[in-house]
Amino acid sequence: MRRDPNLLLEFELLSQGYRRIAGVDEAGRGSWAGAVVAAAVILPLEAETAQKLKGVRDSKQLSPAQRERCFGLVCQAALAVGVGVGSVGEIDSIGLGLANRLAMKLAIDDLPVEPDYLLIDALKLPDLKIPRRSIIKGDASSLSIAAASIVAKVTRDRMMWELDSAYPGYGFGQHKGYGTKLHRLALRALGPCPMHRHSYAPIRSLMAP
Repeated sequence: MRRDPNLLLEFELLSQGYRRIAGVDEAGRGSWAGAVVAAAVILPLEAETAQKLKGVRDSKQLSPAQRERCFGLVCQAALAVGVGVGSVGEIDSIGLGLANRLAMKLAIDDLPVEPDYLLIDALKLPDLKIPRRSIIKGDASSLSIAAASIVAKVTRDRMMWELDSAYPGYGFGQHKGYGTKLHRLALRALGPCPMHRHSYAPIRSLMAP
């Protein structure tokens, strides 16, 4: 039986004196095109928060319509939401790992209030002074991280729809830049566009003379 993410860890940290606990997650790591987007979300640590966010879980487990609904719930319930972007240029110049960490740091900086603790999905952010914990599959256990995963995913999906209009023919709105059959066919027909990650092997192979 699947268990929805909860606030048990957040309440444990609350008992230790932390008040502004931000969940941090990203979207777009495996995509061949477009930015990587991170989000940071601080939820009110109240008993009714979990009920208000019923249905919020790892964004990969939700349909697009469910994600949009949950995005609205998170934005309405959250004390603070921040978003950060690691651009295609940054991914190609400094690598995905550093671009991803940059996006997470920008998301944390974008919060209108400073968090006093971070719960981060999988990645470590060693350069921050804020106390933190990295949790593998954190979006499946922490409601704060799950909320951040939805904000990151919906924000990035909307960006990919904009790219779909700017670069027609690639199907960015459908596959969001991931290596689907449709995307591969479009790449063979059109070649890469400026929003493709040219440092990625599948894209480099299409650019070889």
